[in-house]
Amino acid sequence: CVSALTEHFHMQSESLIKPLMLTISHQHYRVRLEVIQATGAVIQFGNGKSVDDVLSHLAQRLFDEIPKVRHAVTTVVGEWLLHLRDRYSYFHKLIPLLLGSFTDEIAENVKLAWTYWEKIGLQWEKENEEDLKDKMDFSVSPSHYPKGVTRPGLGCRELVSRNLSKILPGLCHDMTDWVENTRIKASQLLYTLLLHAEDHITQHMELLLRTLYQACLDEETDVVKNCVKAAELIGTFVSPKVSLRLITSAFGKTPKPSCIMVLTAVIRGSPKEILQPHLTDLGNRLSEAGVCQRSEEVFYMEQLLCCVQALVEVCQEDCKEISLQLMKVLVTIMAVPNSQHLTEKVEETMSSLAEVQQLDSFLSLYKQHIIQLMEWVSVSCDCWTCYSPEIVQLDVIATHSGPVIGEALNNFILILKTCLQPNKDPQMRLKLFTVLSQLLQTASETVSSQGLFPSYLETVIKDILAPNLQWHAGRTAAAIRTTAVSCLWALIHCEMLSPEEILKVKDELMPQIVAAMDEDSKITRLMACQIVGVFLEVCGRQFDEEKFTNTYTEVLKRLDDASCDVRLAAAHTLTNWFKCFKDSDVKSEMETHIEFLYQELLIHLDDPDQHIQNAVLEVLKEGSDLYPEVLMREIEGVVHKHQTPVYCNQLLRHIQSARESA
Repeated sequence: CVSALTEHFHMQSESLIKPLMLTISHQHYRVRLEVIQATGAVIQFGNGKSVDDVLSHLAQRLFDEIPKVRHAVTTVVGEWLLHLRDRYSYFHKLIPLLLGSFTDEIAENVKLAWTYWEKIGLQWEKENEEDLKDKMDFSVSPSHYPKGVTRPGLGCRELVSRNLSKILPGLCHDMTDWVENTRIKASQLLYTLLLHAEDHITQHMELLLRTLYQACLDEETDVVKNCVKAAELIGTFVSPKVSLRLITSAFGKTPKPSCIMVLTAVIRGSPKEILQPHLTDLGNRLSEAGVCQRSEEVFYMEQLLCCVQALVEVCQEDCKEISLQLMKVLVTIMAVPNSQHLTEKVEETMSSLAEVQQLDSFLSLYKQHIIQLMEWVSVSCDCWTCYSPEIVQLDVIATHSGPVIGEALNNFILILKTCLQPNKDPQMRLKLFTVLSQLLQTASETVSSQGLFPSYLETVIKDILAPNLQWHAGRTAAAIRTTAVSCLWALIHCEMLSPEEILKVKDELMPQIVAAMDEDSKITRLMACQIVGVFLEVCGRQFDEEKFTNTYTEVLKRLDDASCDVRLAAAHTLTNWFKCFKDSDVKSEMETHIEFLYQELLIHLDDPDQHIQNAVLEVLKEGSDLYPEVLMREIEGVVHKHQTPVYCNQLLRHIQSARESA
């Protein structure tokens, strides 16, 4: 009807727009459908200027839950773009509506939109054939293009490129709209537009990047996914010289996780050969402290890891030239608190980095870079505090590199010597001692994997352990002494500290270890007793009266310890103490002390704990050879007082048996 009265209808068409728009959101979808079709005809055959009055209403109908309504919008907009007399004036307003249907849930609607779009592109090509002649004759398809995506025709690409500057500002505004569906639709449309614009994206990069940085932090995952896909197109079509310069310059401010996310997407979208000249700059930038150590936020570290993964996947063997920089980034990620769940992924990434360099495993990577990594982490070690990130980075390098740390002992021991002086931050020293203690538990597989650690023992003991065994007030100081004792015990237990070495350090260490038997920490007291026992076994025969006296009086106190383990260790240590007097010149000088020790041990021989009784019995059996008559006299004086005299009787039989054998 309208089309038949075109000439007379033109003047009256504007009066119909308002009532139609009032009805376009009617509750019945059939009414909405008819209104959209009527609106299409009214503007097609009436006054085209009314397009501005209906655009926002039609855009809302693209969110309609009824597919037929969305189908009608696509048809109307497609017809306008083909046949509207003033369509050239409205391209920048109508194109987003049609392209918005490319991501419709219904395949039929998508097909309809593409059909119209292809017709519109071809029609525009014909109408502008003279302008496009060179492009039509000499256009070359890009060598790198998204996989599985059909390239739009020349007319379609030109239409978008020429109108992009008018479309983008409004679209970027919608990307941050408060309505979730609007943001999703806008992000989908952005991808479609960039796919058409190709290298024309370059002139809009600043606006695009600002929008992507904000949109990639969206709570809605679909928005983020679409933005990442759009950013990959930047990598495909925009020169890295431009895109990487703009993105990395944003790191100079306050790098956000979204900046790293966009960079990752750009890398994934870029061809390997185009990225190669920029790899060194990119690696250097990522490994800067201001970037990789900027935040301890887990999400930020996850994005940083994704960025390294993208570089390895895309650039493959070219990553060899930035292998060290990438290792610094990966070590930093592992060193961040609360990022333990990323450890496996970091190891996988290290393995991939090793593989592209034809190395066996990530341990080979450490082997390749261990000295450089130690130099990198130790630059400011003289100024470290407990908050310095380098401490945890050193922890990662030392413990994660396995046997490779044994090749960098010179650097490692120098760091420890510098940082473990008593005047340094106590909390920092405690952290470093914990690392050292952990390594010494498996010394043959870590610090001594190359057999070089013994040559550093004197430094470790005299310059690192001994100064930290001295008593200072406070819980942290006590914890430091505990870890220092633990390190010393680990050295002895794994036989790293040979009898010859013990002889060299006994004078310096013995007083501190004896004092450590009186610490509040049970584990410290236990290890101190065990260490004293070893020292007595190795070099006890060289002790004088004073040393013997100081030692046994402290060990004897441990027989009253609250911990059964400490008491048993003390008993074993006293056994070694007695062994020292066989054929010793000091024996006669110690007779009074030995008699006193007999008396004290006989008290513990009647202990309620059977394990302690057995241990003390063994001690007295060992000591009975020194002054058997004295011991027998002491036993006869207390046996009637014991609740379990059986142990006294066993001891008497042992002494008699020893006499008979002699």
